[in-house]
Amino acid sequence: MTQALINHIRAQFPALHQDVNGKPLVYLDNGATTQKPQCVIDALSEYYRLNNSNVHRGAHTLSDRATQQFEDARKTLQAFLNAAKAEEIVWTRGTTESINIVAATWGRQNIKAGDEILVTGMEHHSNIVPWQMLCEHTGATLRPIPVKDNGELDMNAYADMLSDKVKLVSVVHVSNALGTINPVAEIIKQAHAVGAKVMVDGAQAVSHWNVDVQTLDVDFYAFSGHKLFGPTGIGVLYGKEDLLNSMPPYQGGGEMIEHCSFDKTTYNVLPYKFEAGTPNIAGAIGLATAINYLNGLDRVLLEQHENNLLERANELADKLGGLRKIGTASNKASVFSFLLDGAHPADVGTLLDQQGIAVRTGHHCAMPIMEQFNVPGTVRASFSFYNTMDDVERLFAGLEKAKMFLL
Repeated sequence: MTQALINHIRAQFPALHQDVNGKPLVYLDNGATTQKPQCVIDALSEYYRLNNSNVHRGAHTLSDRATQQFEDARKTLQAFLNAAKAEEIVWTRGTTESINIVAATWGRQNIKAGDEILVTGMEHHSNIVPWQMLCEHTGATLRPIPVKDNGELDMNAYADMLSDKVKLVSVVHVSNALGTINPVAEIIKQAHAVGAKVMVDGAQAVSHWNVDVQTLDVDFYAFSGHKLFGPTGIGVLYGKEDLLNSMPPYQGGGEMIEHCSFDKTTYNVLPYKFEAGTPNIAGAIGLATAINYLNGLDRVLLEQHENNLLERANELADKLGGLRKIGTASNKASVFSFLLDGAHPADVGTLLDQQGIAVRTGHHCAMPIMEQFNVPGTVRASFSFYNTMDDVERLFAGLEKAKMFLL
């Protein structure tokens, strides 16, 4: 990717152009949340300035406009994931709520005592705790698929764990803590062979490349808008139509009903059965705007640029010395997790912040994999396509200074 193109892209992200602690900002916390292009900010502003109204139920022009934008956004998400129907796109608050919806509806309806649910050892807490809660309620068993020392999933162990007892496999597409890209297509194929359904946490994947849910044949797929250059508080649950139709509602209230009386309530059709109450209308519009922005770029070129940033980080890490990489899978997204020998991650993060460099430190809501590596947490630099080689160079110059203070 040429420097001119990078500069053109960066110009569209206002937050990148500020000083932090007297230094130009280097934003390397994209795994936690991505910055927003001006077009997304403008879309949110326009909705609240001109079209602020509730959707579906208003008998006036503002409501008609808001409803049209809201449902057009759903169609944008359908195309983005290549879902068969727009009705398979359910708006949620984010990946966490999406997983909880599946656990509380499909899970309670289909999981019973003696059944098994498989997750990986590298999951975010949001793809562990809802299944633990389900298992406590039903008497099922949650089993983690082992992770190798390099951060790759042990696919031989996975194959051995599969049986007719396994009713659900729920896996992360890309590890937020390690950057590992899991072979979800093969995971899904093997799970389906024993009759299990599959849920994929795609929160860290959709910002890097296109995901085709029909090609994957995945049963449920979830992600969050704020990690995809969109607003916070909005997310998506994709589910196959037959599965969503078979599931009970998650919450009761307005919009999710067809008819309500004290004798009996009947539920609305998809996707509204799962969208009780006033939705995050502006969030949906903003997320669709972010996707339209991405669709105007060469995503293959962007992914290649991110891979180049990660490659450069690995080169500089080898030269720095005293640095331990956490997660060295051969197939990785642009996540660089590490420790400096003898230094606590939080101290490293603080010293980097003083130099205007934003990274994430801690266990990254993935405590089980931290325990496996016997570390309290890591420093995580996560790159996006608007980052530059100079950002990577500044990160390692900052680490050199941090070593002088800490070691």
